[in-house]
Amino acid sequence: MKKILLAVSILIILSTCRSSEKKHEQEEESLLIQSDSQNIEKTLDIPEVQFEYFKVEKDIFVKDYHKWIAETTICLNENRNYEIDEYILVLNNSWIIDSLRNTDYYYLKELGIISKDPTAIRLIEAGHQLIVPDSATTAKIRLDLENTYLDVNIPEFILRIKQYDSTLFEFPVRVGKNDRGYLAMAKRNINLRTMPGTGTIVRINRNPTFINPRDNKTYKVTRRDDNVVTGLPNIPWMEPEINGVRYGHLIHPTTNIATLGKPVSNGCIGLRESDAWTVFFYAPLGTKVVIRYDLEIKDADGNKLELKNIYPGFEKFQTVKKELEAAAKENKDLHGDKCYCGIHED
Repeated sequence: MKKILLAVSILIILSTCRSSEKKHEQEEESLLIQSDSQNIEKTLDIPEVQFEYFKVEKDIFVKDYHKWIAETTICLNENRNYEIDEYILVLNNSWIIDSLRNTDYYYLKELGIISKDPTAIRLIEAGHQLIVPDSATTAKIRLDLENTYLDVNIPEFILRIKQYDSTLFEFPVRVGKNDRGYLAMAKRNINLRTMPGTGTIVRINRNPTFINPRDNKTYKVTRRDDNVVTGLPNIPWMEPEINGVRYGHLIHPTTNIATLGKPVSNGCIGLRESDAWTVFFYAPLGTKVVIRYDLEIKDADGNKLELKNIYPGFEKFQTVKKELEAAAKENKDLHGDKCYCGIHED
C-alpha cells in the first residue's frame, strides 16, 4: 500500500480596494513516495494554486445585501482591467446563493424556526472571504450567462433555467387566472392570463414597493399559508417584455407556496422565495425569456403526457394571436414600476 504525503503551499492574496499589484510566487514541492519495498524520493513540479480573496469586514444581513454587493463590486473594479458585476461575483461564490435560499420562510419553518422579519436574518458572517474571479473565469461566466434563458410552460406550471443544451434548474410556479378582472392599479379590467411568447428581461427591481393591485394600496406585511403574518422578503422582481409588450406581468416570489402549480395570480409568474433568488442570479438584464403553452409534454421516461388545458382556446394559434393583440392594446400604457399581479394574498 502506497502512502502519499502531499504538501502544497498556497499563496492567499487578501484583496483591498486600492491594491494595484499582486505578487505571484511559485515553489517547487517534493513528494515522498514510499513503496512496500523501498523509499523513493522524487521531486515533482506542482502548479501553484493562487486565488485573490476579498474579506467581508462585517456581518451582512439580508436587508444589507443589495447595498453591500453594489459597494463590493465597485471596490473590486478599481484598478482592474476587466469588469466584475454582481452576477459574476456571486456565481463564482455560489455559497451566497445557498445562503440566500436558506432564508426562505418555509425552509426555516421546516427547521423549527419562525422568521417574522426575513430581512433581519444574518446572511454572511464577518471574516468570510469571497474568491475574486480572474479575467478568464469572468469571461467564462459571462459567456455562460449569455447562453442562458428562462423557459416557462404555462399549463405545466414549471419554470426552467436553461443553459446551452442543458436544464440547470426546474422550479414550480403559479400563473395567471383564466379570467379578466378590474385592478385599481390599472384603473380598468384587464386580461389576467399569463401571456405566451418570447422576449427578454428588461427591468429588475431590487427594492420593490409592495402594492395590492386590487385596491392600489401599499402594504408591508403578508399572511403566510400557516396564517402567520410576517414582513416581506427583499427579493428582486424581474420584468420581461414579451412579444414587444410589457404586460406588467413580472417574475417574482410569492409568500404563499400553496398557490404554486395553480392559475391564481393576476398574470405574474410566481415562485417560492428560495427559487426566486436562484432565478434572479441567472437572469440579468437582456436574458431571453420563452413562455410556452404546450399541452403535450414527455415524462422522464419519454412517454407523452397531456396537460390540463387551463386557458381554453390558447391551444389554437389564431385564438392565442387575438388574445395577445387584445392584451397588448390594453396594456400598452400600463407598464412601469408596478406589478399588476401583486404578491399579497390574504
